[in-house]
Amino acid sequence: MKHIFGIFGRDMKNIATNWVALILIGGLVFLPSLYAWFNIKASWDPYGKTGGLTVAVANNDTGATIKEKRFNLGNEIVKSLKKNDKIGWKFIDKKTAKKGVRHGDYYAAIVIPEDFSKDIASVVTKNPTKARVDYYENDKINAISPKITSKGASSIIEEVNENFIREANGAIFSALNEAGYELVQNRPTIDQVRDLIYRLNALSPKLNEAVNLAIEDVDKSQELVDQAQEGLGTVDSIARDGERFAGKLKPFIDQSSQTVESMGPVVKQNLLLMQQAAATVSDLPEMLEKNDFKPEEVQPVLDQAVSRLTVANNVSGKMIEFFSGLDSLQGLEQPSPITASLQEIKGNLENELNLASQVSEAVKNGSVPAKELLDRLAAAAGEADRALGDLLGRYDSEILPAIKSGLDRVNGNIEKANGLFTTAKNMVPEVSKILGDAERGLTVGDEKLQEVQEQLPALEAKLKSLAGEIQKVENEGTLDEMIELLTLNAAKETEFFAEPVVMKSHQYYQIPNYGSAMSPFYTTLSLWVGTLLLVSMLTVEVHEPGREFKSYQVYFGRFLTFLTLAVLQSILVTTGDMFLLGTYVAEKPWFVLFGMLQSAVFMLIVYTLVSVFGNVGKAMAIVMLVIQIGGSGGTFPIQLTPEFFQEIHPFLPFTYGISMLREAMGGIIWDIAYRDIIALLAFGGLALILGLALKKFINRAALPLTKKAKDSRLLH
Repeated sequence: MKHIFGIFGRDMKNIATNWVALILIGGLVFLPSLYAWFNIKASWDPYGKTGGLTVAVANNDTGATIKEKRFNLGNEIVKSLKKNDKIGWKFIDKKTAKKGVRHGDYYAAIVIPEDFSKDIASVVTKNPTKARVDYYENDKINAISPKITSKGASSIIEEVNENFIREANGAIFSALNEAGYELVQNRPTIDQVRDLIYRLNALSPKLNEAVNLAIEDVDKSQELVDQAQEGLGTVDSIARDGERFAGKLKPFIDQSSQTVESMGPVVKQNLLLMQQAAATVSDLPEMLEKNDFKPEEVQPVLDQAVSRLTVANNVSGKMIEFFSGLDSLQGLEQPSPITASLQEIKGNLENELNLASQVSEAVKNGSVPAKELLDRLAAAAGEADRALGDLLGRYDSEILPAIKSGLDRVNGNIEKANGLFTTAKNMVPEVSKILGDAERGLTVGDEKLQEVQEQLPALEAKLKSLAGEIQKVENEGTLDEMIELLTLNAAKETEFFAEPVVMKSHQYYQIPNYGSAMSPFYTTLSLWVGTLLLVSMLTVEVHEPGREFKSYQVYFGRFLTFLTLAVLQSILVTTGDMFLLGTYVAEKPWFVLFGMLQSAVFMLIVYTLVSVFGNVGKAMAIVMLVIQIGGSGGTFPIQLTPEFFQEIHPFLPFTYGISMLREAMGGIIWDIAYRDIIALLAFGGLALILGLALKKFINRAALPLTKKAKDSRLLH
């Protein structure tokens, strides 16, 4: 030990007494800080300065007309972009825009074609055409800029789509409201048509009686025929009114059918949302049954589960209302299997929400939830997940066909009603003709009365059939239920279907800027670079004339010198990160200490490689640096890198050094910090074993090669 500390002491004395060495070594200590600080500052807030990215916009839209109303969506997009300063928009013509992108004057270009508004307007025609926006980008200029400009272009399309869907839904629900209100206004006419057809059917036996009596008593029959002719005009007027109303109702029902069919994907999305919410608590029982569970870690998960279950419960209620309305329109006295399944799922979600709330309350009060309560929660979650999985599995085969079938039946009933009104209207001339014949028969005598008597049974059969069809339509779906569905609040329904689910974000360990988030990577990288600078400028061997040291004494004695300089590098880098650049660090003392530990381990690894392998060791340290830049996950998530880097990721010192500094920066989770510390100490232990076991033998074996290399006068 005396020789080891003697070497270290003489090194420190030599540095302190030789001003040239002191300046050079001071520069070596300071250089890694510059490397880290310049890189961190350069990446401080790149996404906050995207206004400098120039993107050309060329609007060639000529506009369009719908119902004599002129509009130009291209101009509206340009107005919106002029208010958006997140990108440097340049409004020019198409030719200049494309040329500028090719030449590198603009990072990208957006061209709105001439028929943009026309294609949007085609939605009200039989052959709608999707509108197109042309996007040009130059990937050669920069690797990141195309991703940012592409996001800006996508936001334009998203905004147009969102506004279009909102306006279309509003127009559809408003049209449905108009249909519902017109049904309310014409309800008396519909009831009159129905009642008069029933009355006419009831009078048919009297017509038979009138003809029979006419044979016996012409005068009495004439009076009855006159009464029938007086009522026939009213029947004709009402039948024509009913036919016109049914014809006007058909387009509204078609619009309703298209609207509800468009809700099919929303229904499936809502089912997936409820299934995800039900599965949120699946891991909670296992977490809570651990003896060492931490309430502060479990509570946010519980709060999120309760919030998502509350949303899922509300969505299930909306879906039950929707399918119950369809059941009513189909004349079902009992809920359909789909509605019954949704009611069962709502009950399961309410039960799961109640149990999750009880568990959350227990954790908030600092107590461990009872095992029986956790078992019930797990069972409720499993039951809700099973029921939703079963319903999703039946979506394409049962649910979507059921929605379409219900609408088809309602549409069919309207078509039947229209046919009945048409039949009633067409029968009026026949009835009028028969009554006219009856009147003439009374005049000409018994011969004509016999002909009328033969035609009356056919007329009676038609009236009876018409009354039966009307009764059947009423039994299958009442008009009151249809009116109730069509007169729902259009504004609320439009708002709901435009955005049925709202996401509420909750951030853990929020980092205020990109530069702070990148500081663990650049700090770790600079410390490794600092060790390379030290071994490149300083020798790992001890040359003192008249003294001979053992291999391990040289190894440890000179390492203490390198370790001291490396720790100074680390202190300068980490404190400069925090107090010079102002990077965000939640645990400042630990950030400095973790940096010191990391620098010590890196120095031990690099020093050992150079001490054992000489110049080859320096090359090995550089290779390790290159591999660790790509394989440590310091910039991109490791899952986004090629498979090779994912495989070596757990075996790189950078992986644990960066992770350790991130813990100090965002807030320490000690089980992660302990893992990183142990891993780094393991790397240091391996380097130590390598240095003690192989230094003596490899140095002796490499001596002739080293001498030969020096003879070239190119290598030292």
